[in-house]
Amino acid sequence: MDTHFSTIAVVGLGTMGTGIAEVLARAGREVIGIDISDAAARQAVASLEASTARAVQRERITEEERRNILARFRTFSDLQAAAEAELVIEVVPETYEIKQQVFRELDAVVPPTTILATGTNALSVTRLAAESQHPERVLGLHFFNPAPAMKLVEVVSSVLTAPPAVEAVTALARELGKEPVAVGDRPGFVADGLLFGYLNQAAAMYEANYASREDIDAAMKLGCGLPMGPLALLDLIGIDTARTVLEAMYSASHDRLHAPAPVLGQLSAAGLTGRKTGRGFYTYAEPGSQTVVPDAQTPAQDAGAGAGRTVRSVGVAGSGTMASGIAEVFAKAGYDVVLAARSQEKADIAKGRIAKSLERSVTKGRLTAEARDETLARITAAGSLDSFAEVDLAVEAVAEDLLVKQQLFATLDKVCRPGAVLATTTSSLPVVSIARATSRPEDVIGMHFFNPAPAMKLVEVVRTVLTADDVHATVREVCGKVRKHPVDCGDRAGFIVNALLFPYLNNAIKMVEEHYATLDDIDAAMKLGGGYPMGPFELLDVVGLDVSLAIEKVLHGEFRDPGLAPAPLLEHLVAAGCLGRKTGRGFREYARR
Repeated sequence: MDTHFSTIAVVGLGTMGTGIAEVLARAGREVIGIDISDAAARQAVASLEASTARAVQRERITEEERRNILARFRTFSDLQAAAEAELVIEVVPETYEIKQQVFRELDAVVPPTTILATGTNALSVTRLAAESQHPERVLGLHFFNPAPAMKLVEVVSSVLTAPPAVEAVTALARELGKEPVAVGDRPGFVADGLLFGYLNQAAAMYEANYASREDIDAAMKLGCGLPMGPLALLDLIGIDTARTVLEAMYSASHDRLHAPAPVLGQLSAAGLTGRKTGRGFYTYAEPGSQTVVPDAQTPAQDAGAGAGRTVRSVGVAGSGTMASGIAEVFAKAGYDVVLAARSQEKADIAKGRIAKSLERSVTKGRLTAEARDETLARITAAGSLDSFAEVDLAVEAVAEDLLVKQQLFATLDKVCRPGAVLATTTSSLPVVSIARATSRPEDVIGMHFFNPAPAMKLVEVVRTVLTADDVHATVREVCGKVRKHPVDCGDRAGFIVNALLFPYLNNAIKMVEEHYATLDDIDAAMKLGGGYPMGPFELLDVVGLDVSLAIEKVLHGEFRDPGLAPAPLLEHLVAAGCLGRKTGRGFREYARR
């Protein structure tokens, strides 16, 4: 089998096929573009002309290099044009019937030494290979959109694929400047296998009216550092395409997390498949546009606004990183803050942590020395909750233990003045159970900050069935004043971010348990293919495996979905005391400090 591939055919000149053709032509390969649609072929040429013109304008290539790239790309409407190719990559519509027909016809056109690659991200490579007279030369070569920019390429082997074919396309991927990841044949492979389950849950969350599309997307962007929210990403991918991928995944896994949310079928049936049609979860200026325009579901500017309570002073209960971070946020925004811990010593240590944080900001030029001193002066360290007697808002940030929080709120109920708002920063416990520990559950609300609180912009605002409207309005107004982005959540396990994030992390662990892919390959796939700032195992080790396990147990306990049961490997690591970076060992080992 040829290992250089001087001539490569790309069958299907849609967005992905055109992108792959551009990558190949820029890398010096002769590219034969094939599409039954003359319009698609013309559009592919125009796209390459436009992108190379931009590259010349930005001085990334010369005009001569541009002419050479364009000369290397030829388009045809008949598969016979692939006869001289050493490698054929098909990127036709995601159905077995169309892809199998392409493979059968290619068998009659190309020599037995030509490698045939499918660009599928959902269908069985083995099933497609079985249609070929030479199944040993068939494999998967899954690029990510946009192909010129995205570094990840999944190289998919079936049980029939010859190792030399895998080695040849893996070498090609590296020559193209891509990062190849070797995976076995199962729907979704690594990146989409993890991504689409998460997207499906987001669609189901929206369908259940748990949160608005804007809040779901903002929560995942601001809470996880993702480049796009899940519903906007579904619109970009194509809701019909996402449903096809999920159907294939569900048929293989029978995991309810992969059963397509009904809203995906409803939107697809209505022809509302996302950006390409101008409407999906969002409405766009025109088909193909990325500009979102207001529609009937767009929240009004003053949505959720109402008469809130006056907040001038804030009490923060706790002495850990989160408590000191939240106290810093409020003090920077001009609030008088009482930081209370179980002892004066602990409170002083927590205030000292804030002083160090502020000093770092001064050193980096983000804060003036005067602002630092003013901020510290607004913070009073106290060794008792009795100091909360006059605060307008009390925020607890103590251990994630229901009994501990209930005891603390029972104390706040006695200490805080009537009308004070009482907020919990729980990330997974039922807020109403905490509220019922007081005689005024209508004053209690969830205010879930993200770590590190001074840097992270998101706050999940969690109202219970008992929370008063003016309490909700107060907290949203306060979030704006401390320059945080509030998203509204109902009082159920995980709220938005953890309810979507931790099943994804759990599924990544299951991939390793099943020996489908390595830690490194999974982390690389999600960073390079999904745009995640950290891979799932990097993130798990940072969060702490014990914390992750506790959240997953809460999610499983509330929703009772078998797919949410914590992966046994996670439970074993926690039992062994391997909790992540904080212990020096989790999924990986770390140098002790």
